[in-house]
Amino acid sequence: MPRYTKTAIVLHWLTALLIIFGFVLGLIMVDIPGLTPTKLRYFSWHKWIGITVLGLACLRLLWRLGHRAPPYPPSMPDWQRTSASALHGLLYLLIFAVPLSGYFYSLAAGVPVVYLGLFSLPVLIEPNPEWKPILKQLHYWLDVTLLASVGIHVAAALKHHLIDRDGVLKRMLPVLERT
Repeated sequence: MPRYTKTAIVLHWLTALLIIFGFVLGLIMVDIPGLTPTKLRYFSWHKWIGITVLGLACLRLLWRLGHRAPPYPPSMPDWQRTSASALHGLLYLLIFAVPLSGYFYSLAAGVPVVYLGLFSLPVLIEPNPEWKPILKQLHYWLDVTLLASVGIHVAAALKHHLIDRDGVLKRMLPVLERT
């Protein structure tokens, strides 16, 4: 069965790991009471992860535009192909939307984003107390949607591997045999 390119595999897993780490860090940091140095450090790391995910999303999209995904197995029903394509489209949308919503939430809160503590990102909107709670909720709900979508994605991949045994998962997992 044809596989994804090595570049696509690396970008996929790097993005996935950063999203997981950013999500967990986000849960931890919002539960820290007050404004402690640790909480501020976690917020910075969370933002750095988000900006990195956004950059990787751009690279993934550019790579994907020049490299087609391997075809699904012929045994895969049309409704599953359609569902898989829709879910992949949603995942791509969310890996752009989640970091952008967080970025705009920070700006609306009057907190500039300084990537890796070195590079100030452009201030595209002025602080806005009216937009701040809206963007905070948007960021939260986009995160929840991303988490649910990733859960469906993982469940479908495991179903294909464990039940259908059709090689779909092996296209993206370099640690499995290439047969």
